Amino acid sequence: MTEFTGQCLCGAVRFVAQAPSIFCCHCHCRFCRQAHSAAFVTWVGFPEASVRVTSGADAVHWYQSSRQGRRGSCGRCGTMMFYESAVVPGETHVARACIPGAIDLEPSMHVFFDQKVDWMTINDGLPTIASDDPLLAGFKDVGR
Repeated sequence: MTEFTGQCLCGAVRFVAQAPSIFCCHCHCRFCRQAHSAAFVTWVGFPEASVRVTSGADAVHWYQSSRQGRRGSCGRCGTMMFYESAVVPGETHVARACIPGAIDLEPSMHVFFDQKVDWMTINDGLPTIASDDPLLAGFKDVGR
């Protein structure tokens, strides 16, 4: 059994995620960009049961970022680590940057690419999926 270990910046929250992962992609939606203060966020999706906080569970702060989604961060250092949504029940998305080293999947696409920042050029050859793509239909109604 392959497990990937990860943690927040200060190390208060540590977790393991058991392979195989479901997907790995770059998200350019406004919510992810704003929550992470970044041009985009690379997510790795796992079955919810495959992700386990091994220390610092009491330090994980969950924020309801939309009607259907919530984001988990470290209450001490603020590192954004997790995303869960009613649109994809049973999945936990883990910020790729919180897992050092290689994992079982490389990023395979850019999602919500039409929302990307205009000050960054991306030409890595990966497919780009816009907000109106049926693949992202469930995430369209993310109102607060």
